Amino acid sequence: MIQGTGSHVGKSILVCALCRILKQDGYRVAPFKAQNMALNSFVTKDGKEMGRAQVAQAEAAGIEPMVEMNPILLKPTGDCGSQVVIMGKPIGNMTAREYYQKKGEFISIIKGAYDTLRNRFDIIVIEGAGSPAEINLKDDDIVNMGMAKMASAPVLLVTDIDRGGAFAWIVGTLELLTATERDRVKGIVFNKFRGDKGILQPGLDMLENRINKPVLGIIPYIHNLSIDDEDSVSLEYSGNNDRDQGSGVRGQNTGDKALTPDSRLPASFIDIVVIKLPRISNFTDFNIFTHGKDVRVRFVDKAENIGKPDLLIIPGTKNTIGDLIFLEERDISEEIKNLSMCGTMIMGICGGYQMLGKQINDPYHVESATDSIQGMGLLNTVTTFAREKQTYQVKASLLDHENLFHVNDELAGYEIHMGDTIFNGHKALKPFARITERAGKTVNILDGCVSADGKVLGTYIHGIFDNDEFRLKLMNCLRSKKGLEPSRECHVGFKSIKEQRYNKLADIVRENMDMNTVYNILKLS
Repeated sequence: MIQGTGSHVGKSILVCALCRILKQDGYRVAPFKAQNMALNSFVTKDGKEMGRAQVAQAEAAGIEPMVEMNPILLKPTGDCGSQVVIMGKPIGNMTAREYYQKKGEFISIIKGAYDTLRNRFDIIVIEGAGSPAEINLKDDDIVNMGMAKMASAPVLLVTDIDRGGAFAWIVGTLELLTATERDRVKGIVFNKFRGDKGILQPGLDMLENRINKPVLGIIPYIHNLSIDDEDSVSLEYSGNNDRDQGSGVRGQNTGDKALTPDSRLPASFIDIVVIKLPRISNFTDFNIFTHGKDVRVRFVDKAENIGKPDLLIIPGTKNTIGDLIFLEERDISEEIKNLSMCGTMIMGICGGYQMLGKQINDPYHVESATDSIQGMGLLNTVTTFAREKQTYQVKASLLDHENLFHVNDELAGYEIHMGDTIFNGHKALKPFARITERAGKTVNILDGCVSADGKVLGTYIHGIFDNDEFRLKLMNCLRSKKGLEPSRECHVGFKSIKEQRYNKLADIVRENMDMNTVYNILKLS
């Protein structure tokens, strides 16, 4: 089990690396996280929802994602409550207090999911959440030391040395554990190290003497990795020019630190702005753009930082109504409308698609106490929230659009939404795509819509940009509007890119971690 001294220290990325290393070494390996709090989710082939980080870890292990890898998913809807997803299906919204009162009831579910994996795989690499030393949460713990005890798992404790205070963080964490819990911790891993290891060595020697546990790894700060991360907290730690370790979309600053319209950008680049919503979900939809050498992605939450992008995307959200109000209060909605009038391509995905319409209705108060709210009006659509969530893996074909581009290849992606959107065949609109398969079953369902001029697009399909031909045609459409030649860059398939990233991660961790001791801890030859 991989536990951390805190959130965002690198637990997910280390689990991902170990899954790939163990796969390379011939073991059947699977990831597991008992409880995940994240808005970045995925839909399995059987239509169940799970955390995106466990999907990346499963891909690194070379296996199909299963909801058993993440039996409890909490999707925050506000500061004090979350939608609770159990074994891939939502059971309702709960406040933090309500959830903690019921948490003990979920232990059998967690154990059942873990046992399913244990019976199918040689090794399970378990990820903790936050820190095991949160003393107010230790009673009935089901995700850190409680899970380690349930699985009889040895623990590696990882810390982020780049943030400072790592030695105190380690010692303090161990001090707040019981003697039995401390005995479970078999080694320490320092993550995101920059500099001279020789200078660090005296501190490591003192630490090992004090805690009587070995330091098993000093993992360097990894740039340009772009492996899907757990949640949008990673956006808060973005660097100016880097795509950093375990961060999902990195190097595309947000908020006050956002890359501004004045940031230097070669004329040949495509500038993409993604609106950083307070409850942004599935921001990994845009990871693939980081592979292109002629694309810049900026996550922006201030109207003055939007500038004149070539493409503006409103992403998915767990709270469409609340985030739409946020856009209106910050004058971002008005700026998006102005850009649309000036010819900027505007694209909405899932919740972002809903916001582009004329109206959003919430008759059952699925998201808020608001019955109805006006949208941006860039698409003549109306969305109504339903009680049941729709979660499907889908295949689709892009419809022909006079002012857009043609795509021959079948599209693949997934849907996660509570609302249904209609536009009643308005002459100025045309559906975006035709869904031909949902959860393995043949269907004939129209998805999304496109304005007559091709400048405003909406779709419910997450992962749309992972489709290689669609992405290439979109980029060349934007290049053409700027008077640029089509890209001559060799476009490698997205699956190949992912495999390269997992292998690169495994190579770096293997080189900087004592895997022989890890195998000894696992009692494997």
